[in-house]
Amino acid sequence: MTTSTPPGTDRVTLRNPAQLIAALPYLLGFHPADSLVLLGHRRPGTSIGLILRADLPPRELFAAQADSLVPRFDDEEHMGVTAVVVGGTPDDLGPPYPDFVDELRRALAEHDLRLFHPLWTAKVEAGARWGCYRDPECGGVLPDPRSTVAAAAVTKAGFVVYRSREEISALLEPRSPDALARRAALLRRSPEPLSDPEFTAVASGAPSVPPHRALLDRAAAEVREAFFRHRNGFGPPDDGQAVRLAHALALPPIREACLAMAVPVGSPLAREAEEVWLSLVRELPPPHRAEAACLLAYTTLLRGEGAFAGMAVNNALDADPRSVLARLLHAVWNSGVEPKRLRGLAVPTGSVDLGLAGET
Repeated sequence: MTTSTPPGTDRVTLRNPAQLIAALPYLLGFHPADSLVLLGHRRPGTSIGLILRADLPPRELFAAQADSLVPRFDDEEHMGVTAVVVGGTPDDLGPPYPDFVDELRRALAEHDLRLFHPLWTAKVEAGARWGCYRDPECGGVLPDPRSTVAAAAVTKAGFVVYRSREEISALLEPRSPDALARRAALLRRSPEPLSDPEFTAVASGAPSVPPHRALLDRAAAEVREAFFRHRNGFGPPDDGQAVRLAHALALPPIREACLAMAVPVGSPLAREAEEVWLSLVRELPPPHRAEAACLLAYTTLLRGEGAFAGMAVNNALDADPRSVLARLLHAVWNSGVEPKRLRGLAVPTGSVDLGLAGET
């Protein structure tokens, strides 16, 4: 399993190995364990670009793992990588996994990239030993990760650092599998958007309103109601509300208006929207869950939370492999495009006003 963090972060530089290793939880968004972390060197070489994390593979997959990760850095921005192995126990010859590091060096050379500094630590915590694969005299003790420049920047920005990837994954798990099963059955019986008696009555009672406009207005009202319930702590939606929200988010103008809430990045409305999308990921069954997961992925990707965004993207693809937006976000996340380049997706068409702008 890999985790990609978009380039462009200025939270830490590549000059101090101990500080760099200690900063990994704040660069990734969680504490890595049994991991390889590759940190790209952006030209001229001292700032961080793309960051990749992968599970440490078994010996027979050393070469394959290296060959799958290294091409991600083969672009005009990157000169090479610093590699950090997290896990294992050193022996008399030095840090563990030296053969894996050799495979990384080979794969990088094949792409005209350098392995600037191969590093190791058993775990990322204060007082843990760290070392270097090239120089046995290079090493020492890690500082407290909370004391790093990255920690200060992340805390100031309001980012959350999780104990593990599993903790992030748990946030995306369904709240109630039984509720999902009921809602999936209801959605199979009502395949048309918002095809419930209440909407039918509203639409038929307003002949002066075009049917499509009435549909969008009804869908926008469902989204507003979801935010109202969230703000007032009313708990998860009931089955009818969840079904109508699933239909609402499937409408492209509604989805575009929801994407627009991600900017300004980090605004109160953007953070609130992120919480609502996360709650809906847990409340909607596949394939309908993909829409909420894409909204969550986009919002977290713009904020630079690559690990969370990647898991949300994968959640969307698991729910609906045919989702065009999910596939686009996955391609962007996988290539490490800078978040600011994605803001064009947040430009609303103007066809739908959710009535939430300026509210908190």
